[in-house]
Amino acid sequence: MEKRYSQFSEHELRQEITHLNDKAKKAEQMGMVNELAVYERKIVMAKSYLLNPDDFQPGESYELNDGEGTIFKISYMNGIFAWGHRQGNENREEEAFPIALLVNKMN
Repeated sequence: MEKRYSQFSEHELRQEITHLNDKAKKAEQMGMVNELAVYERKIVMAKSYLLNPDDFQPGESYELNDGEGTIFKISYMNGIFAWGHRQGNENREEEAFPIALLVNKMN
């Protein structure tokens, strides 16, 4: 049975990220777009477990690392996921993002 990222030590997480980066590079070189996307998401999840969820508070806004500069405001935290709304989409359903995708605190 495989371990979950939540059970990894910091050292194991860093090794896993390195391993996944190598796999992602190979997938990109071979033009395997779907496989690359899977590895990129796994990397984000592993990186999220290296961060402290207590550093992210409801009411705070962050830029999403989505390449578009989208602003995301946290409503509440659940583990390594921040739940909330993108700026301009406050009337839509809440979304969740791994905390590794939240960069550049706006408040």
